[in-house]
Amino acid sequence: MNGFNRNYCTMIRFFWISILLFLCTSFFSCKKLVDAGAPITSINGGNVFNTDAGAAALLTGIYTKMSASDLGFTMGECFTNLSLLSGLSADELVLFNTSNSDLSMFYFNRLTNRNSGPWDFWSILYPYIYYANTAIEGLSSSYTKVTPVVRKQLLGEAQFVRAFCYFYLVNLYGEVPLVLSTDYNKNSTVSRGTKEEVYNLIIADLINARGNLSPNFLLANVVETTTERVRPTKWAAMALLARAYLYTNKFVDAENQASEVIENKGLFDLDSCQYVFLKNSKEAIWQLQPVGNETGANTGAGRTYVLPSTGPDNIGFPVYLSDRIVNSFEVKDERRINWIKSIHPTGSNNIYYYPFKYKVGAGIAPSQEYIMVLRLAELYLIRSEARAMQSKLVAAISDINVIRERAGLNKTTASTLGGILSAIRQERKVELFAEWGDRWLDLKRTGTVNDVMRIVTPIKGGGVWNSNAQLYPIILRELNANKNLLQNPGY
Repeated sequence: MNGFNRNYCTMIRFFWISILLFLCTSFFSCKKLVDAGAPITSINGGNVFNTDAGAAALLTGIYTKMSASDLGFTMGECFTNLSLLSGLSADELVLFNTSNSDLSMFYFNRLTNRNSGPWDFWSILYPYIYYANTAIEGLSSSYTKVTPVVRKQLLGEAQFVRAFCYFYLVNLYGEVPLVLSTDYNKNSTVSRGTKEEVYNLIIADLINARGNLSPNFLLANVVETTTERVRPTKWAAMALLARAYLYTNKFVDAENQASEVIENKGLFDLDSCQYVFLKNSKEAIWQLQPVGNETGANTGAGRTYVLPSTGPDNIGFPVYLSDRIVNSFEVKDERRINWIKSIHPTGSNNIYYYPFKYKVGAGIAPSQEYIMVLRLAELYLIRSEARAMQSKLVAAISDINVIRERAGLNKTTASTLGGILSAIRQERKVELFAEWGDRWLDLKRTGTVNDVMRIVTPIKGGGVWNSNAQLYPIILRELNANKNLLQNPGY
C-alpha cells in the first residue's frame, strides 16, 4: 500500500498510540513547540477532532516525528538524513570508509530494491502522508468540534505537509502513487501516478494551504503568535509553491510567489552568513525544532558533519566535503569562510573539509540551531531563474547580485541568458550545498546529472554511471504488497 503495506494492520492499530507518543515527546522535549498545556493522555480516532488541542496535537506530532529522529546518520527512520544520503549520491560528499555497505550503495550509485529502514524515504514519507490525510479527513468532517479558526490553520498545515512529502517523493522516485485517503482498500492497490499528476496535487494542496494558513508564526495552540518559526505559515506554502512552479516550468507563477515572500520585509530578510542557521533566523521561512532530549538539542547535521579532531570515521562521522564543492567557491566568499571548516588529524597527511552551516556539532547544549527547511536565499535564486526564463535578464541579474553581495562578492559578470543560468546554477551549488538534497535534485532538474555523474561516479569508485540511478528504487517489500506498482527502470 505504498509505504503503508508494512504490517499495515499493525500500523493502523498503533496509529493513535503513536500520536500520543508524539505528544508526550513534544511536551517534554520540545515545550516551546507545543507550549499549549499538559499533554493529552487519551487520544484516538473518536476524540482527536473533538477539541482544538487534540487536533493541533496531531499536526504537532508530525513535526515532532520529523525532528525527533534527527540524531545523526546511525539512528532510525530519519527524513532529515536526505541531505546526507543524496549528498553521497551526488558530488557533494565523500564517504570515508566505503566498506559501510548501507552508505556505499548511495555513494557508488548502486542502490538495490532491498534497501530499507533509515535509508528508504518511500517508507518514511508515506506514513506522514497518512497522518496528513487523517487530519484532512477529520477536519473536513461535519462532525468535528474544532473551532473554525483552529480548523482552518490545521487544515492548511495538513495540506502543506502532504505537498511537502510528495515533492520529495516525486523527485526521488519519479512517478509515485497518489494516496489521498485513509481507506486501506483504496490505497492498497493504487498504481503510480504520472509526474504531472503528482505536481498537480502538490500545487493544488499548496494553493489551498496558502489560503488556510496564518500569515503569522503560531504557538502549538495555533491561535497565539510566537517568534518561533517552527509551524508552517502561508509564507512557507508560498515558498514551496514557488519551488514547485519552478520545477514545472511555470515561471510567471514562480516569480510571483517568490516575490510575495521576498517583499515581506517585516518577517524575512537575508542574514549575515554566520547567523543564517540559528534558531528563528530572519532568513528562516520554516524550521524544525530539534527535540532530541529534555535539556536541549541541536541538529543531526551538526552532529554528523562537524568532524572531531581525529577526523572522519565509520561510526559517527562518516563523510566529508568533496573537492568539487570546496573548490567551487570564489576567493573571499563569506559562505566559504563561515560554512566550511577543515581538520588536519595528527599523524595524517590529509586535510578534511566539512559542512559547517550548523556549528554546535556533537555536543549536547541548549538549542541554538534549528533544522532549516525553507529559507529566503533560495527564493531569490528561484525568482532569478524564473525571471531569466521570461527574458527579464536585468531583474534576474539583480537577484543573483543580492545573494553575491551577502556573500561579500562582486556583482556577477553574466549578461546573456546562458551566462545567467550558469551563474544561477553556480550560486545554488555554493549557497544550498548539504541542504535537503538540493544539489541532487538540481542536477536532475537541469538535465546535467548524466554529464556530472559520468565523471564523478568512477572517481568515487562506483564504476560506470548508469543514468537509471538518478531515481531511487522502490523496495521489494512494497512491490510485493501492491502488485499494481512497477519498479523504476534498472532495478
